[in-house]
Amino acid sequence: MTLEFRPTPLDPAALLPRTARAAPALPPALRAACLARDDAQAGLDRLFAAGGLCVTTGQQPGLFTGPLYTLYKALSAAALARRLETALDRPVTPVFWVAGEDHDFAEAGHCHLLTLANEVRRLELPPRPADAPLTPLYREPLGEAVAPLLAAVRNETNPTEFRDAVLAWLEGHYRPEASHAEAFAGALAELLGRFGVVVLQPTHPAVKAAMAPLLLRALEQAAELEAALAADADRLRAAGRPVPVTVGDGATLVMLEGPSGRDRLVRDGGAFQARRSGARLGLADLRAVLEAEPERLSPNVLLRPVVEAALLPTLAYVAGPGELAYQPQSAPLYPRLGITPQPFVPRWSGMVIEARIVKVPEKFGLAPDDLALPEGQLEQRLVRGDMPREAQAALEALRQALPREYDALRDAAARVDPTLRKPVESARHAAEASLRDIEKRIVSHLKQQNDILVQQVAKARNNLFPLGKPQERVLTPAPYLVRYGPAFLDQAYAAVTRWAAALEPAPGGT
Repeated sequence: MTLEFRPTPLDPAALLPRTARAAPALPPALRAACLARDDAQAGLDRLFAAGGLCVTTGQQPGLFTGPLYTLYKALSAAALARRLETALDRPVTPVFWVAGEDHDFAEAGHCHLLTLANEVRRLELPPRPADAPLTPLYREPLGEAVAPLLAAVRNETNPTEFRDAVLAWLEGHYRPEASHAEAFAGALAELLGRFGVVVLQPTHPAVKAAMAPLLLRALEQAAELEAALAADADRLRAAGRPVPVTVGDGATLVMLEGPSGRDRLVRDGGAFQARRSGARLGLADLRAVLEAEPERLSPNVLLRPVVEAALLPTLAYVAGPGELAYQPQSAPLYPRLGITPQPFVPRWSGMVIEARIVKVPEKFGLAPDDLALPEGQLEQRLVRGDMPREAQAALEALRQALPREYDALRDAAARVDPTLRKPVESARHAAEASLRDIEKRIVSHLKQQNDILVQQVAKARNNLFPLGKPQERVLTPAPYLVRYGPAFLDQAYAAVTRWAAALEPAPGGT
């Protein structure tokens, strides 16, 4: 087996956190919210012992564990935890926070499979009706439609010695009666337990009860927090930095689950109103909800990392591009809610390049990154090499001559009558467009004559830049696990471990 995990760093200047924070023992009740298999069981024990620390990461549920970057996040947390454990001589456990409160069904209900024919196939559950409640994913069952998608994984992957085990793993978790979050959490815990990854389900009643006081403070301080976020958003914009999460207009950081599903609470005078359902509740009403039904309230995307830092003894959060983009917006929340912020560390990012695929770009003198060019452009570049020299010379001569000769004609015509300038310029543009069209036609015929080349490039592109996007953001890991078995994860972890080992310590710290 020959696999290369080629890094594409999100931030080449990422630093290793150095702070060893005080870590009182976690409440034993939270243990019931954790899934731990194999080596992760020992890590879970150490996390709940006095002095236990953790590195966290997380993701909303995804079909069949979602894109490859989900694995890379979890393995990054595992490798970083091991590095910090050695550096600090303290127990450090990697924890994966499953954002099951999320209600984005369109994102969670599909994945992309690389088929036997090296084509990208979208596997998708039936869409949620437009008028349906925005049910959190931990309450949304997969339904019977998941069965044909599992069959598609079997039918579209290699009949290797590993396929039955991979299908058994997926089928054991992605059951019709299971929720999106339950299936996702269970599948990750089983797959990554040998790397020490503990999977945390924050929708568990014990976690909901633990986060309730912080959610209440966020509601009590809603106006203050909104003003701080708005001022910070203005500062970020003025500095030319992104502000991906909209703030203001009375929107709080807390979501309420009701008849319309998960709904944003908005300040309304001295009370709060659910944005979609219109339900109006006072602060006393929300206190009562938190006491009796804490599962109905959840943090939004900006408050979520603050909640994690409040509940867990976190040394660092391993983040993807989206989280790194909105993390600066969360910064004003920590001091106002009395929470020590955790450092964010960009996860390992990269592409897996198989020997059977790398041969294609090498054959044509290309680098794998060349396959990121839009479909058609690369093929045109390649087949141009087969264009007759006479045609290439004539096209180049015309490209140089047209502007020169038309400029001369324009100037001469303008001396006769200035109104002739515009028609000559229009004729020049038309001639240049015709020249481009002729070149495209020649290239198109060459592409037809080089059908094998075009097919090979297309297959390589589907592997490395499917749908024109980085591989890690599109393809689900199942086909790789089927082809290579446990060795696929072992080699991925080895690549991520090299990344963690190369991180330079941040200045300062204790």
